[in-house]
Amino acid sequence: MAEQYRADALTFRSANKTVIRDVSLTLEPGELVALIGPNGAGKSTLLRLLTGFLQPAAGQCHLGGIPLDDWSTQALSRRRAVMRQQTQLGFDWPVESVIGMGRAPWTSHPEVQVIHQVMQVTGCLPLAGRHYAALSGGEQQRVQLARALAQLWYDGAPRGWLFLDEPTSALDLYHQQHLLRLMKSLTLQGNLHVCVVLHDLNLAALWADRIVLLHEGEIVSQGSPEAVLQADDLARWYGAQVHVGLHPENATPQVFLAP
Repeated sequence: MAEQYRADALTFRSANKTVIRDVSLTLEPGELVALIGPNGAGKSTLLRLLTGFLQPAAGQCHLGGIPLDDWSTQALSRRRAVMRQQTQLGFDWPVESVIGMGRAPWTSHPEVQVIHQVMQVTGCLPLAGRHYAALSGGEQQRVQLARALAQLWYDGAPRGWLFLDEPTSALDLYHQQHLLRLMKSLTLQGNLHVCVVLHDLNLAALWADRIVLLHEGEIVSQGSPEAVLQADDLARWYGAQVHVGLHPENATPQVFLAP
């Protein structure tokens, strides 16, 4: 899939305030991009603009050179999936049915084999048969990830553009590691792009190919983790005193708060 997902000069205003200001960004297949920044930087708003859930006051998003508005709902849903920060369901379905919702752009019939494949990949098989409302917050996040991947599932693997808004916020250490390892391994296959909002800078450093740092609705830095996670820059944009060292197993930068 040799197509790009591109945002050109996006601007968004809410309540007479400019939340996103003239943001341009190009996303490539086979890449994991992390959006970071302090609270109120505009990360979630940018994600919603990129996915078409919000309309910009100016600028436009394109997928494969075609404006998002020109894609049919079904065609776009087969190429782009979103896992929001919080998803409230108005019904209490079994886990398999919630994950199966992701197949709606493809078929109106249950696809047991596809759902099983996705549940296996995402570690959701132990949740089989349980009802969504009875799950913990972390378990619900895992099910929502599986639903989003099911939406992009084609010929045994996900393909397209996956957007995740703080998918690790309710997960324990094991499941944070499992989710980001999985995202990294899937992007390495070359057919999936993952754009993820993360608050944890060290998780972003370990798994992102590229980090985009936002501040007050603007991109102030982007590049490799080594290029973006500089102590002076982080102190400037986050307003916190930090030290940046190296992970003990590789040269990945890791951020520590100063005591």
